[in-house]
Amino acid sequence: MYGPMFSIGDLSRRTGVKVPTIRYYEQTGLMAAPDRSEGNQRRYEPADLERLGFIRHARDLGLSIEAIRELITLSAHPERPCADVDRIAAEHLADVRARIARLTRLEEELARMVSACDGHHPLGECKVIRSLTDHGLCHGEH
Repeated sequence: MYGPMFSIGDLSRRTGVKVPTIRYYEQTGLMAAPDRSEGNQRRYEPADLERLGFIRHARDLGLSIEAIRELITLSAHPERPCADVDRIAAEHLADVRARIARLTRLEEELARMVSACDGHHPLGECKVIRSLTDHGLCHGEH
């Protein structure tokens, strides 16, 4: 083997990915099982460091393991058009936007509940508790 080799601890320090997570990525096939030293220590190549950095960035963006696996598979064919990669990114963007919309509605509801209460009433008259109770009744929930 040529070039620098890295231990699993080196990979962890360089990428910020915890050792158990690196092992998990190996078990799930996102990363190939590395060669072992004579002492049976995992030895990683620069390409493994690059792959782990790719996975870390994709996870930081919230991409699923399945989407990352598909992106890795697609990236093995650099001559192909990037339509499938664009589709994965567009689907994830739509999911993120839907999540933001749900969180915005949640924020508005919580702000309304908090602004209705001044914190000086007995619990029996608490506007937050009453709002939570009334909300379920208004929507036909039990």
